[in-house]
Amino acid sequence: MSLLGGAALAMWWDVAGDMRAEFEHWHSHEHFPERLGIAGFRRASRWRSASDDDGMFVMYELESYDVLSSPPYLARLNAPSPWSTNMMPHHRHMIRTQCRVLHTRGGAVARHALTVRLSPAAGAAAPLRGALGSLIDTLAVRAGLAGAHLLQHERPAIATTTEQRIRGHDQEADWVLVVHGYDASVLEALAASELEAESLARIGAAPGAVSGLYTLSHSATPADLEAHAAKR
Repeated sequence: MSLLGGAALAMWWDVAGDMRAEFEHWHSHEHFPERLGIAGFRRASRWRSASDDDGMFVMYELESYDVLSSPPYLARLNAPSPWSTNMMPHHRHMIRTQCRVLHTRGGAVARHALTVRLSPAAGAAAPLRGALGSLIDTLAVRAGLAGAHLLQHERPAIATTTEQRIRGHDQEADWVLVVHGYDASVLEALAASELEAESLARIGAAPGAVSGLYTLSHSATPADLEAHAAKR
């Protein structure tokens, strides 16, 4: 199944090792349910860095781009819970990217995720999008892989939120390519070949693409949470 909607929120950050257990407890059992209780949030997934550092990658799949500026979502961003308020400063080196989905094919949840943050070179956005779209169609059915998705950042016209002020300055990616797979070695090889920075430059990307490999920690949909609540 492809991404569950026309927009996504893609985020990367680091969490210190001594905070990781509480952070993941909060993120799984308070933060995910809060976000998935907002209309238009269709799935939440979190991956941990496969290189044993402190990194995380999180993606929310959204029904539409308008969800990112919807009153229910803004209300939550501007009234974080006490636990959320305590956890926000522990999002270190935060990259938070509000995106439209440009191309999506295949599965959006698998054991591993390779992310590539990139930008088009001057005047090369159209050819880069075309080349990546064609590549995504082949990656989605390649042995070891499950799906691939291309996102483009577009900042909503909203004021800085309370959560952002607590965290400090959030950085942003430009374009985001996410490849999901069940064989980490295939993703590692892909990062070192077709999705390596110089290879991407040959199809229209600007220098400086950044990739990372992550392993699934938790994923949920609103239906998952409703089923859990019903069993209580």
